[in-house]
Amino acid sequence: MTLAPVATLPLLGLTEPLAGFPGHRDYVLVTADGDGRLFWLQSMAHEGPRFLAIDPALYFPDYAPALPPAVCADLGLDDAAAARLYCLVTVPPEGPAAATANLRAPLVVNPLTWRAAQAVLCDASHPIRRPLRR
Repeated sequence: MTLAPVATLPLLGLTEPLAGFPGHRDYVLVTADGDGRLFWLQSMAHEGPRFLAIDPALYFPDYAPALPPAVCADLGLDDAAAARLYCLVTVPPEGPAAATANLRAPLVVNPLTWRAAQAVLCDASHPIRRPLRR
């Protein structure tokens, strides 16, 4: 019997915990669907938090936030364009059709080191709740 290879997931080390979740800095990003459009940002801690996340480029091609220089420096990013961005998703009681993405506070990941930070953008043109469906 041949065993299928086990996928290894990079460990995302957050420079600071997400707001409201102190003590949780280590996460993995797990595909939540078959086509890589939805992810679970899962804490490595037993019974730690789990968040639904998206790659905003797949949903909002015009999304190109100016990342704070301090965040890029903390992550060791010489070029902000090299960062991978993920936005947390909220699914309200009305259901998935009313889901929104937080474009104001993306998770910024250095793909070389897998260090990550949530950047809070000052640009009000990026809403906290942008519908995934139009």
